[in-house]
Amino acid sequence: MKISDILQEPMVIAELAALDKEALLDEMAQHLCRNVDGLQGSKESVRAALLGRERLGSTGVGEGVAIPHAKIPGLRALTAGFARSHPGVPFDAVDQQPVRLVFVLLVPENSAGAHLKALARIARLLKNPAFRDRLMSLSDAHAIYEAFLEEDAKY
Repeated sequence: MKISDILQEPMVIAELAALDKEALLDEMAQHLCRNVDGLQGSKESVRAALLGRERLGSTGVGEGVAIPHAKIPGLRALTAGFARSHPGVPFDAVDQQPVRLVFVLLVPENSAGAHLKALARIARLLKNPAFRDRLMSLSDAHAIYEAFLEEDAKY
């Protein structure tokens, strides 16, 4: 699985407005629902699914990275969104550091295998400190998206 299979350029937010975890998940849900076919009008259910997953344990994996994910009834295909926050957002991450890079993964109810492959791919890319630094230095959503494609091509 390639990142380009699940992440499209319109799903990239170069700078989040959110200042806390709930606002971040709300902003991501709103952005994804605005841009993903079949999700229009589902913002509250997407937000609730993401918050429900967070109640099980934070998806803040450390090093300034969070990978919130949730199963969404009726979703036809795995889809993702990426966002960046220069100041960082408190997220209850495992290392208690603010989250600056957020990769949200929305999953159809019946796609456990694809879900795990996507999570593994995302984690592999974002565990590279040089790539995380590069993502923080880029000027806009287009450059961020292109950086993901370039980094993903190395694997």
